[in-house]
Amino acid sequence: MSLHITLKLFATLRTYAPAHADRYAIAPGTTVADIVRDLNIPAKDAKLIFINNIRKEHDTPLQDGDRLGIFPPVGGG
Repeated sequence: MSLHITLKLFATLRTYAPAHADRYAIAPGTTVADIVRDLNIPAKDAKLIFINNIRKEHDTPLQDGDRLGIFPPVGGG
């Protein structure tokens, strides 16, 4: 059984965006860390995680229909 999420990668992470990120297929039990690994995003670069606009951690499991946003570290001074 395949579930689908909407995947948004921001700033420097956009280069890792897969085709069909608006309907990205995942297996049941998939976590944010699994997505980061599968897309070859260096873990240190996937700093801020939002699922359905709520801040979450890398070990959070994803559900069908979730909106996952991944941001790199925010710089500034």
